[in-house]
Amino acid sequence: MDQAQQLRNIIKAKDQKQVKAARVITITSGKGGVGKSNLAVNLAIQLRKQGKRVIILDADFGLANIEVMFGVIPTHNLSSMIYQGKSIREVISPGPMEIGFISGGNGVLGLNNLNREQIMMLVRSISELNELADVIIIDTGAGVSDQVLEFVLASPEVLLVTTPEPSSLTDSYSLLKALYRNPNFVESGTTIHVVANRVHSVEDGQMVYEKLKSVVEQFLNGSINYLGMIPQDAALERAVRQQKIVSVNEPNSDSARAFEALTTNLLEGTHHLAPMRRGIAQIFSQLLNRR
Repeated sequence: MDQAQQLRNIIKAKDQKQVKAARVITITSGKGGVGKSNLAVNLAIQLRKQGKRVIILDADFGLANIEVMFGVIPTHNLSSMIYQGKSIREVISPGPMEIGFISGGNGVLGLNNLNREQIMMLVRSISELNELADVIIIDTGAGVSDQVLEFVLASPEVLLVTTPEPSSLTDSYSLLKALYRNPNFVESGTTIHVVANRVHSVEDGQMVYEKLKSVVEQFLNGSINYLGMIPQDAALERAVRQQKIVSVNEPNSDSARAFEALTTNLLEGTHHLAPMRRGIAQIFSQLLNRR
């Protein structure tokens, strides 16, 4: 039996236990500094306020944006599970409002070096997250790297963060172009939502989306959805400067309410969702099979 079939059997066995697969949302951006990790933590807070169990996987390897904003230094990371035999529960660090997060450390950079036994163990362990969370948020690195593309390619639902700056729009398009031109990309299996960050008004946010939508339709023959906008208000600026979470520190601010609206759109929106709702175990299985 080949490795791919063994991975499918592991996932099938887990599915037969009647554990509902957690919804997986991957957050990415064409360049750094556009508010990607800030969206991840505020989305997690808003999801918790709506009663959802949330775990963030920090896949922005080598950086520590999530743990800095949460004010937590993780004892273990993904490498601890792979190389030290820690369980998936042991590598989950506690964040605010009982949000869990898993630090990637430099961990998944070593996926190419895993043997078959380590791969099987990793997929088994990752699949247990379905028992612990309703929503799993993957915070990828920024830019058009192979590592970022692998997570986006494997994910059923992607939030692409951009700003009105021409360089941000150009880099967002570059990421989408790399995605659409990748032979492993299946458009019908991936829903891409655009979030316009640091805009001055609802109209500005819509304009940012329309610019990106126009070039995607014209040059890639593709489609993207608009999830909403986040205004650059004073509360958000303070939170970013202080490395805090605006949805916690200033929940009545315009930006916090915008994060709440985005969350409602995700949970209740009528936008098209890809029919292929891959779970977290399937995502890691695909990542490992493409090594």
